[in-house]
Amino acid sequence: MKLLQLRYVLEVHRHGNHISNTAEALHTSQPGISKHIQQIEAELGFEIFARKRNRIVGLTEAGREVVTIAKRVIGDIDNLKRLGEEISARDTGSLSIATTHTQARYVLPKVIERFIQRHPNVRLHLRQGNPTQICEMVESGETDIAIGTETMRKFPALVRLECFELERIVIVKAGHPLLKIRKPTLHDVAAYPIITHDPAFSGRWKVMEAFQKVGIEPNIVFGAVDADVSKTYVELGMGIAVMTAISYDRRKDQGLRAIDASHLFKSSMLSISLRANSYLRNHTYDFLRMFTPRLTKDYVRDALEQQAETTR
Repeated sequence: MKLLQLRYVLEVHRHGNHISNTAEALHTSQPGISKHIQQIEAELGFEIFARKRNRIVGLTEAGREVVTIAKRVIGDIDNLKRLGEEISARDTGSLSIATTHTQARYVLPKVIERFIQRHPNVRLHLRQGNPTQICEMVESGETDIAIGTETMRKFPALVRLECFELERIVIVKAGHPLLKIRKPTLHDVAAYPIITHDPAFSGRWKVMEAFQKVGIEPNIVFGAVDADVSKTYVELGMGIAVMTAISYDRRKDQGLRAIDASHLFKSSMLSISLRANSYLRNHTYDFLRMFTPRLTKDYVRDALEQQAETTR
């Protein structure tokens, strides 16, 4: 059995069970991938992929177990490579981060600035997506860590380290009638068209949940992909926006005003997600501690070990 065969199994599964898409992404041939998969299935004595008219349509029950084990094996091999890099080049390397627009725009800049000053020879890479997408990037090994809020589905192979809560505010134009109300209610807010996040973000769920509990059907006019887009449309007079407090900068958002909405909508928890079986280099531990002081090396190691035990 070869590691390449396991990697091909994972890649085919990750690319929606399409060998053609996998071959294109890996810059290799379809027959080559098919041959390696057939070889590992022959060696194991069972089919990993279910087929219909010679076309892969999904994983068999045994195939799901193979994928779980393969992720662990490939992860351990990658960890050995990282250990080698750590020993041979302590001051160099790379760190890839998947995050949402809000964190990349409002939370990460100062942390990244400090990190670069301390680790000038470490290559830093940023990838962007919604909370579910960034966790998928970590799960597949595309990135080392993900920074975001709650996801639409569970990721049992990842460790989620809670950092801090993100309270919500309502953004309105200067002079808006809501500013005259000392403590707005949900009915007050629902009287105006509302701009909120795309359904893939936890902010959308929590806003809708609050209205549903009191039987209000809000007028959602726009599902923005990020806070800056939401604020742009508020400035245009399309409505008001519900977002996290960190997204508002009083000095820069001069034509806008923020109203505390922590009594109306639940906060979101900002967390960092890592693969449970990952080996973290020292500069990664430094980044985690810079992001949130409570994420010490010992704390993170314990969390990784505990999660790894539960997934074995």
